[in-house]
Amino acid sequence: MVALLERRYPPAWAEQWDRVGLVLGEPAAVVRRVACVVDVVPETVAEALAVGADLIVAHHPLLLRGVSSVAPTTYKGRIVHQLIRADVALYVAHTNADVANPGVSDALAARLGLTGLRPLHPPAPGSPAHGGGRGIGRIGDLPRPMTLAELTRHAATVLPPTTWGVRAAGDPARVIRTVAVSGGAGDGFLADATAAGVDAFLTADLRHHPAGEHLAEGGPALLDAAHWATERPWLDDLAAHLRAALDVETYVSDLDTDPWSVHAASPVPPTGAVPVATPQENHTPVPGATATTRGRTAPDQDDLHPAVDDKEPRP
Repeated sequence: MVALLERRYPPAWAEQWDRVGLVLGEPAAVVRRVACVVDVVPETVAEALAVGADLIVAHHPLLLRGVSSVAPTTYKGRIVHQLIRADVALYVAHTNADVANPGVSDALAARLGLTGLRPLHPPAPGSPAHGGGRGIGRIGDLPRPMTLAELTRHAATVLPPTTWGVRAAGDPARVIRTVAVSGGAGDGFLADATAAGVDAFLTADLRHHPAGEHLAEGGPALLDAAHWATERPWLDDLAAHLRAALDVETYVSDLDTDPWSVHAASPVPPTGAVPVATPQENHTPVPGATATTRGRTAPDQDDLHPAVDDKEPRP
């Protein structure tokens, strides 16, 4: 199983800062059922144990940063102990799956119906992943032109549902023909999207200042989806590959691990009016707000910096 995964997603393709490969388990152990997840959190581990998985293949590393202890009194330590006690192995394919062809962004592009795919950010010449159509993100053509408003609604329909949904920045009436996509946090590739001349760029975790400056400089329209939703489609491709290559059963987790659990749209003020919130208003329930009870990624005491599922870590 490890050999199969490493042929499709060689560890050498991963970013230097990344931590991929076998995390727990004996390489020679027999695997009959595989659970495919985006995040290794207590809820997805519970799912894997409930379906009798021998192996969890995850996109996000459980142990991305160094830890000094995996004691069961720590968040990550509890997960490690639980997996070891249950004799369940853990394997991670992260940025090496991002650059693969097919990889994470190919699955995302397929949800939108993009054709004529090519990399958004190809690997540098001479790097292990160079060539073969590999690279971070994909650029492709929509089946038909859409306005930005239409594309935003389309993306919200075809991507896995989340409380976050999909938001967009730019002229709603702008006609979109070519789209760049990048699964996970992708604001490090705004310049690549601009240089490629696409009409829109869909990714996750876009930040206020980089997005605003990008638009002010005439860059493509932006669509910001939930992080989990942009990477969940890859699990289907992963599971299909494992079933086709080996005699194993697969389970794909649909548990939404996006941390945002409540969304309320702001009321539209009259033209020229500027709504001002009072302290009382800030504590008043908003009609129409929705909440979910799906699994959430728990905070971690050694994750003191912004999440680094970016393809380039943030400072």
